[in-house]
Amino acid sequence: MDIYRITKEPIDVASALVAIGDDRAGAQALFLGTVRNEFAGRASRGLYYDAYEPLAEKELRRIGDELKQDFGALHVVLIHRIGELPLGEVSVLVAVSAGHRTEAFAAAREGIDRIKSRVPIWKKEHWDDGQDAWHDDPEAFSPK
Repeated sequence: MDIYRITKEPIDVASALVAIGDDRAGAQALFLGTVRNEFAGRASRGLYYDAYEPLAEKELRRIGDELKQDFGALHVVLIHRIGELPLGEVSVLVAVSAGHRTEAFAAAREGIDRIKSRVPIWKKEHWDDGQDAWHDDPEAFSPK
């Protein structure tokens, strides 16, 4: 089963792995992005994510379809959190099943790269010193 979702709720990793299960799959690849305690050498206490949800979910679905076509993925789950996230929290999940590990790994890696560059999601860093700043990430989505 495929899942493409923007959510304010914690990401259920076990459910994602169940969703990509398939008797034809010889491999499952999972990528989890988590909130870390520093960015560019500066201490952080968490992140806030925002998204244009209707377009974001549509783009997640488009990316999932591409991963199936380009890499032969059998099932794809792409989920991204929005809202306030504390340190250690899972912010993004990419789960892919495929016939073989080469395809599964390649699809998962390409999936997260395409999410970062194409899905309208923005993140604000909450610095340890009390300041907040929206990220200006050259890899991240930017309206053209």
